[in-house]
Amino acid sequence: MDKTAKTTYPINDLATNRWSPRAFLKKPVEQEKLVSLFEAARWSASGGNEQPWRFIAGQKPDDTWDKIYSALNEGNQPWNQDVPVLLVACGNRISSWDGGVSPFFQYDVGQAVAHLSIEAQSQGLFVHQMGGFSPGKIRELFEIPGDFEALTVIAVGYRGDPDTLPENLKQRELQERSRKPLTEIVFSGKFGKTSEII
Repeated sequence: MDKTAKTTYPINDLATNRWSPRAFLKKPVEQEKLVSLFEAARWSASGGNEQPWRFIAGQKPDDTWDKIYSALNEGNQPWNQDVPVLLVACGNRISSWDGGVSPFFQYDVGQAVAHLSIEAQSQGLFVHQMGGFSPGKIRELFEIPGDFEALTVIAVGYRGDPDTLPENLKQRELQERSRKPLTEIVFSGKFGKTSEII
């Protein structure tokens, strides 16, 4: 199954091959590869170098994995049963510069997760980020301090066989990837006016 992005302009191979599968092998992820994902996230850029990201890491069948899995919504639990690694990406809302709520903490955590995702791709791994989980349950299960928010759950592992998925998810797995054209997302002069660069 070829899921390589059909780009309009050339980009690097890691980006063209990055996508978010739902079918994962039960095969464990090697510790040295996992550590490299966190190292890549660690070196991501952040506003004021605050580095607001924190990760909770569970490896099946440990207790942390079970807790994260229990916080997934009903739509995400079925395809995550075989995922060997589940992560929670959390962000510190409070800026160390002025003690106020940082307007950038979610953006910064997103950048760190993007770095983690591309590193995963370079290690032969895939990730699937999810918003379908209970942040409140994650907070309770892991005793997350009030300054931090659970922002996303991330499945990590080796790509599996789409035939292992329920039929509706299998069809989504096999669909061709698509994106909006650059003419709809890159502007100049005013918002909505396609840039001459494009």
